[in-house]
Amino acid sequence: MKFVDEAIIYVQAGHGGNGCVSFRREKFIPKGGPDGGDGGDGGSVYLVGRKDKVTLYDLKIRPHYRAHRGLHGKGKKMHGKRGGDVLIAVPLGTIVVNGNGAIGEVTRNGQKVLIAKGGKGGRGNDRFVSSTKQSPRYAEEGRPGEKKTLTIILKLISDIGIVGLPNAGKSTLLRAITSARPKIGNYPFTTLNPNLGVLKNNRKCIVIADMPGIVEGAHRGKGLGLQFLRHIERTNLLVLLIDISTPEPLSQYECLLNEFKQYRAALLEKPRIIVFNKIDLVEDIPTYTLTEKVFYISALKGTGISNLVKYLNK
Repeated sequence: MKFVDEAIIYVQAGHGGNGCVSFRREKFIPKGGPDGGDGGDGGSVYLVGRKDKVTLYDLKIRPHYRAHRGLHGKGKKMHGKRGGDVLIAVPLGTIVVNGNGAIGEVTRNGQKVLIAKGGKGGRGNDRFVSSTKQSPRYAEEGRPGEKKTLTIILKLISDIGIVGLPNAGKSTLLRAITSARPKIGNYPFTTLNPNLGVLKNNRKCIVIADMPGIVEGAHRGKGLGLQFLRHIERTNLLVLLIDISTPEPLSQYECLLNEFKQYRAALLEKPRIIVFNKIDLVEDIPTYTLTEKVFYISALKGTGISNLVKYLNK
């Protein structure tokens, strides 16, 4: 299934049912009073979190959702049935935006977020009886349900995010430490969408995301820019992967931190480690003293992978 992290949907909640105007008419009861029932409320539209979903592809191919209307009230004080709700399954990390503001987000499995409220059912004439109005001959109409055009945005939730410039070896590293099999090629932007893998140990499963490659100017949307940066907001630990075989490896490190700062400074506060990759292509491996914990590996050959995995499993 194709990875999609943004979709526009059109939702309409159900119309409330009309209240009923009715009077009791039974044999041997000559003065039967009003007995019109209420209309049922219209159904609502909800987003529901599903931990087994990782894409908004379903919303992209089916953007229209409409809940059922409530049934009209009837005589004998019979209330109309409430309209059925519509539940839209979305991945964890989904945000719903109406206009310029977020109106809710889904972060837990099974969590429901109301995005369009059903219309209230109208009251039947039985509800309007009073000491001065013994036989009201009117009832309320049902109220319309909410109708909205919404933008649904996915920010992947993962324990660890692997980030780096194009061709740093992110997909190769994900393949080396998990059972994921992402596309790998010797050209920029092999990864066009985040790939997910799971690193298992005796206590838990650690979800690792291989993010699309970043380039200078990503915070302005250059390359895969904003698509890349949005997903790293939800990671608990960042693995900055640097190609040590390039002439100036630290320039990649500085580029990544600068893009984080320009996009959202809070990203610099996230825990991170630095992993220098492709040591198999370097005769004399340089060492760097940085504030972060540093690893030297060859994702392709497997060198240094066991020490990295041991650290990630903590």
